[in-house]
Amino acid sequence: MNDSASAVSSPASRSTGLLTDKYELTMLQAGLRDGTAHRKAAFEVFARRLPGERRYGVVAGIPRVLKAIEDFRFTEDQLADLDFLDEQTIEYLRNYRFSGQVDGYREGELYFPNSPLLTVRGTFGECVILETVILSIMNADSAVASAASRMVVAADGRPIIEMGSRRTHEYAAVTATRAAYLAGFTSTSNLEAAYRYGIPASGTAAHAWTLAHVNDDGTPNEEAAFRSQIETDGVDTTLLVDTYDITKGVETAIKVAGTELGGVRIDSGDLGAVTRRVRKQLDDLGAHNTRIVVSSDLDEFSIAGLRGDPVDGYGVGTSVVTGSGEPTASMVYKVVEVEGHPVAKRSSSKRSVGGAKRAIRTHRSTGVALEEIVFPFDAEQPEVPSHLTVRELTVPLMRDGHVVEGLPTLEESRAFLAEIRGTLPWEGLALSKGDVPVSTRMVGFPPAK
Repeated sequence: MNDSASAVSSPASRSTGLLTDKYELTMLQAGLRDGTAHRKAAFEVFARRLPGERRYGVVAGIPRVLKAIEDFRFTEDQLADLDFLDEQTIEYLRNYRFSGQVDGYREGELYFPNSPLLTVRGTFGECVILETVILSIMNADSAVASAASRMVVAADGRPIIEMGSRRTHEYAAVTATRAAYLAGFTSTSNLEAAYRYGIPASGTAAHAWTLAHVNDDGTPNEEAAFRSQIETDGVDTTLLVDTYDITKGVETAIKVAGTELGGVRIDSGDLGAVTRRVRKQLDDLGAHNTRIVVSSDLDEFSIAGLRGDPVDGYGVGTSVVTGSGEPTASMVYKVVEVEGHPVAKRSSSKRSVGGAKRAIRTHRSTGVALEEIVFPFDAEQPEVPSHLTVRELTVPLMRDGHVVEGLPTLEESRAFLAEIRGTLPWEGLALSKGDVPVSTRMVGFPPAK
């Protein structure tokens, strides 16, 4: 299935209206009474800091956000349940259709603290009630994509299978798969994600399959399990060889499948030491092309630790669907402009810059990113030194409540991220905690009043 912004990923009649917090509707009600709801406003999605002191983040979930905004409407059954609202507010919601503008970073773009990731413009009323649904999508998807990107870098070109469905909510598993694939994972075990987003599916057998094959006296029959799998799936399949003894499992696998066996998977033990022994054993048996795939609670750090070992692919589950210890991207959605006037919080540790914004990124002649420059939305693009190249980061996403045509597909965004990740300075790809490699500078904003 095509994953463009307009692709239908669930019934066309769905409503995202109740994917919100109550205070958004109580603010709307008060705003309708005093007129604030009709004032022109701009809201912005940004992150004050990157979780875990990571070096960069990955923007993910943009097509899902745009679809959610299009579907943000209320059914009569939903309205009947909102008994804390007055008739004026109920009528407003009955007729609600977002009619404003959305601009922001394209999916797959890299971001840093205070990058203006999404700018939503319209009336205060129609924008304020979108906060929760926008943040719930972008925080979850960007957290997974950011973690997955680090794993892809650590894998250094070797494929990674996403297999985390059993470690998260059943539908979060689907969207997490999409975010991981965006970041460079090559396939998934999740069939709903494969169906919905066109992601290659991968999977063979679990330990249960081997354990199900026993002799009449109850003793294990690993050979029978392997033989049945080979007869069904062919010799290019991957056999799970660590149910009992790994050395014996490898020996049995090659005995059954021959030296052209596609792969063996190892899901336990000291993976570095084990893979070295298994590689030697396979080579000694003549199975020089049989791949070694490893799993077992991998994250970016353990993947990096295996870089020098004979591993041909990885299976990652829990770590990727939970953001590798950072399950949210810590993004916020704040009003930054009302009737053309910049507004911003002044709270300690939560200060922000008022005014709707756009951003560009400058690059050296080598292509390496140097700086992100943020400036007022309606201002001219700032001048930069002639020896630098400039890339616009803020692009139109919705106009008058409709998704703009020609937005990138998932495959296009995936390729874009793979390319743009290469523009980071070398220290930006480090897995250790540290400063971001690309600074963000605000230009043209007046001091807070």
